[in-house]
This record gives sequence, C-alpha cells and structure tokens, in this order.
Amino acid sequence: MSQVVDQAVAALNQKLASGFAGSAKIVIKEEGSILLDPTGARAGDGPADVTLTASADTFKGILDGSVNPTAAFMMGKLGVDGNMGLAIQLGSALS
Repeated sequence: MSQVVDQAVAALNQKLASGFAGSAKIVIKEEGSILLDPTGARAGDGPADVTLTASADTFKGILDGSVNPTAAFMMGKLGVDGNMGLAIQLGSALS
C-alpha cells in the first residue's frame, strides 16, 4: 500500500467524519485508489458512482486547501468520470 494513499485515507476520514452520501473512487496516479461511501474512506478499488483522478501533488493540494478542486478540474489536473453532482458535493466537502 502506498504511503500517499494511507495519508489520504486518514485525511479523508477526518474531513468526512460523517461519511459521504454516495460512492466515489479517487484514483491517485501511480499510487493507488481510495473508495468513499457512507461508511468512510478506505484504500481499495471497485465500482463507484463517480471517479476522480489526479496526480499525488494535485490531490495533496486539494486536501490541504492549496488547490481548489473546481480550478483543478477546469485546468485538466482533476479528471471526473460519472455523476458530476456527487463530484461537486465531494469537492465542496474537501475544500
């Protein structure tokens, strides 16, 4: 398991302490993936309503607040596949 993924899981569980309404997968390029659902965040891969894809640097920036998720999407640094409404909710929860 990637240290980047482990740190991201811990940060997501703090930011989304009450879980996430829906299912999302975050793919951190060259590191691994994270699944989010109403039970919280965990390392893993599987089907989800929305998939977000970013580099480790971009995702770290989103988590620490130095990168705006909407701006990252508009600049092509954050890919979104699936339910855009859930992606927007997740972006709002993380910023």
